Amino acid sequence: QVQLVESGGGLVQPGESLRLSCVASEFAISTAFMSWYRQRPGKERELVAGRAGANYTDSVKGRFTMSRDDAKKTVYLQMINLEPEDTAVYYCNYGGLRGYWGQGTQVTVSS
Repeated sequence: QVQLVESGGGLVQPGESLRLSCVASEFAISTAFMSWYRQRPGKERELVAGRAGANYTDSVKGRFTMSRDDAKKTVYLQMINLEPEDTAVYYCNYGGLRGYWGQGTQVTVSS
């Protein structure tokens, strides 16, 4: 059983930055198979950064960067120049849609 724990969310103003972290409990997994998703209010969950940062959704390209530290079983999502449209619950994922999910961390971008 893989447990994922996200942290780093919060309330920020437009143009500010945040860094999210996600730690996996199982040391046997590879962070290369971890991704970030988000669910904006009233919308379906969507992929933000997939496969350890190999691909990004268009709306975050150039602003979000996913990185990983396999030794710590941790992935990060550095978000800069945040916009109100980035307001969402952000989830860490391992193994795809039928894999494992964290509990989510709320990011609110508002002036």
